[in-house]
Amino acid sequence: MRSKARSRVSRTYSAIDRRRHGSRKRLAVKRLYGEARVVDIGDADGGLRIELDGRPVKTPGRALLRLPNRALAEAVAAEWAAQGGTVEPQSMPCMSLACTAIDLIAPRRAEAVAEIAAYAETDLVCYRAERPPELVARQTDIWQPLLDWAALTFDAPLVATTGVLHRDQPATAVAAFGRAVEALDDLTLAALATAVKAAGSLVIGLALQVGRLDAEAAFAAAELDALFQAETWGEDTEAAEQRARVRADLEAAERFLALLRA
Repeated sequence: MRSKARSRVSRTYSAIDRRRHGSRKRLAVKRLYGEARVVDIGDADGGLRIELDGRPVKTPGRALLRLPNRALAEAVAAEWAAQGGTVEPQSMPCMSLACTAIDLIAPRRAEAVAEIAAYAETDLVCYRAERPPELVARQTDIWQPLLDWAALTFDAPLVATTGVLHRDQPATAVAAFGRAVEALDDLTLAALATAVKAAGSLVIGLALQVGRLDAEAAFAAAELDALFQAETWGEDTEAAEQRARVRADLEAAERFLALLRA
């Protein structure tokens, strides 16, 4: 079910990302600046910007990169300062998430909220194995407490099932998750979207967003099946690379959220 859940958001995000941001694996460009520093924007809306040798940084969509607090702004400035002779966009997760919020989330907020909330309809933690017993027990021990937490926290009880056939979830629960996602600001929503897409689970993503899980625990929950398979049958290079990407996305989302709260 994870691939089905992931595909709903990924199709739209990938199309917009290609159109506005270019290839996801953007080529590095030569570094043409010396200093990266944080500057108060100074207008009525407040906020901070990053300047490279006095020139304000803009997003790939050509909007001013406006950041809400000094902790996040300093982190983004540090990413720019840490670049070597070339600028490697993939090494700048805070910059990337901030640009996602400004260029992708804000202009199409209602659609973004709907796409993220829709993960509740096919959430990873609702689809359990029928066997072997060791995997069934592990899923119950790790996933069921998350379902119970989500039901109490968001008044959104989801139903677990066995196998991979789709099972409809209560409309009231899906709507409750939608309200929880809608309540988030654009920057938080960008981090949540990254976590949800990586994990294939809105429940895991929200647990990371509120601090119920840290990135390592979120990774263990999201990759439970894959890790069990690796333990049982041995490591697969492609699967290991995919897990590394999931871990990196969850760690980036966790750090970004912590900076927003700073």
